[in-house]
Amino acid sequence: MDIALAQFQPGPDHDANRKRAVEFMERAAEQGAQLIAFAELALHRFFPQHPRDEDAACFAEPIPGPTTELLSEAARRLSLVTVGNLYERDQSGKCFDSSPVIDADGSLLGVTRMVHIAEMKDFHEQAYYHPGDRGAPVYQTRVGRLGVAICYDRHYPEYMRALGVRGAKLVVIPQAGAVGEWPEGLYEAEVRTAAFQNGYFAALCNRVGREDRLTFAGESFVVGPNGTVLAKAARGQDELLLAECDLNLCAESPARRMFWRDRRPELYGSWLA
Repeated sequence: MDIALAQFQPGPDHDANRKRAVEFMERAAEQGAQLIAFAELALHRFFPQHPRDEDAACFAEPIPGPTTELLSEAARRLSLVTVGNLYERDQSGKCFDSSPVIDADGSLLGVTRMVHIAEMKDFHEQAYYHPGDRGAPVYQTRVGRLGVAICYDRHYPEYMRALGVRGAKLVVIPQAGAVGEWPEGLYEAEVRTAAFQNGYFAALCNRVGREDRLTFAGESFVVGPNGTVLAKAARGQDELLLAECDLNLCAESPARRMFWRDRRPELYGSWLA
């Protein structure tokens, strides 16, 4: 199958950003993609770069809600599995960094919520997000089984392994990665390693463009289950990145043929306690 990553810089008009997201979905479908994924907080500014942004609350919405309904309608019309990311507020008033997963018929399969919440210079996420309470779900979509690792969660091998254990053949990573945030090439190497160790495809969709305190790098990419980069977007510019992924190759990966065969899970719990 072909997958698409929508790497674009959002503007100040939220409705215009949502319209643009649908346009990217239409372009992806026209080019033969069966799945599209968006970056972290793709439809508005990255407010966690500030310790306190009093206007951030206006971006929070329920799921289902206006954005997921718009994406679901477009997904149904275009027969496009869609992985979004937005600022979610649940019925109790708690807020999460959340990725709705929408199947190609427009149905909302579920919502992944970011589990690990960062607090560091220009990434003050603990001021806005509660830790996710949905675990590491994997969804059976029309194109295959996929999981989501939202940005900071990708740093945790336990989380990335859990997605593999639950049968994911593709892991989508919505990210807000800035220029100079980590040593050059490190986050790419990290994702390549996770894909290699777990025998799945990984598709990282990053933010792009200059904001108040950060310049987001772009450079979205797709990795195969043998750890090789299959496609990569440009730095610093909007792009719809497409890549071909044959999920049947997961079964032939070193991880599925060897590493997983020789696992000793009965030992690991005591090591990590």
